[in-house]
Amino acid sequence: MDRPASPPQDWNAVGAALVRYLRARGTRPDVADDVAQETLARLIALSQTQQIGSLFALGFRIADNLIVDLQRREMRQDYCHGSRQSGEADEEWESDDPSLDRVLDSRRALDVLSLCLRRMPPLRREVLIRRRLNHESCRAIGDDLSISAKAVEKHITRGLLDLRRALERAGVDLAGHG
Repeated sequence: MDRPASPPQDWNAVGAALVRYLRARGTRPDVADDVAQETLARLIALSQTQQIGSLFALGFRIADNLIVDLQRREMRQDYCHGSRQSGEADEEWESDDPSLDRVLDSRRALDVLSLCLRRMPPLRREVLIRRRLNHESCRAIGDDLSISAKAVEKHITRGLLDLRRALERAGVDLAGHG
């Protein structure tokens, strides 16, 4: 939860720019969509661990490399089998990883929760983090902070309500029904 705040990214705009870039380079539409999606997943993963100077430049570079990798695989298949077997390239793009939409929803929820925690009154935030993340007992938290266990429970309840309202205001549906 102490991850530095990163500026919000419009991943849909980045994805659309990647598809346009790939289509302008003559990539088939189905391949452009798959490569753009894989590129976005890699960009999102990188943005969580590194500061990216130019998101679009890095995205175009990743997409170019993915296209080169795909062309090499297709050439090897043609060489080994005499002709390209349909569907093999699609199987290579399948993954058991969460979908891009799920990754984006989770990332957005994490950003909303982090912002809400930073804006929360310090005592409420400390009680909520110690109870929910560190799994300390209400009594131990109350003893440390010189408040009753009942007061600790009230801070937790109010903190959870703050988090739920923040998610609702942002339109984030953690259950994935939205």
